[in-house]
Amino acid sequence: MKYEFSPSLQLLAEDIAMRIFPHIKMGRVKCFRSYGSSTKRTIARCHALGKLMQQAMDTPAFYALEFLGEKFNKMDQEEKIKVMIHELMHIPESFGGGFKNHNVVCEKNVEQCYRAYNECIKDEKKIDWFDFQRKKKKS
Repeated sequence: MKYEFSPSLQLLAEDIAMRIFPHIKMGRVKCFRSYGSSTKRTIARCHALGKLMQQAMDTPAFYALEFLGEKFNKMDQEEKIKVMIHELMHIPESFGGGFKNHNVVCEKNVEQCYRAYNECIKDEKKIDWFDFQRKKKKS
């Protein structure tokens, strides 16, 4: 496997997080393209520095988003944004090194986030998507 830091994916992740996922500390998230994977279905992965390693290293949580170049690079821009949203959605609001599972990170919610992100771009605004969802459930 070969890993390359991706400035273009990093900028996209930072823009998405700034607009709809304000809990994500982008200074502790890095985006990479990888090449040479033999996986058949995976397009991207979210990696985290787990709690034990955080304690052992005396460091806070850190996330690395990996985009498998052979598959990801062939996707159109809309699909790339949705994959990025999907991976960012795995990062919990606690930003503690854990993951949100696929009950939350599902196609329906990714689509909602994608629409919210596009609205934010169009209107030059920011929202907290997870907070918005909680308020929506209460009403």
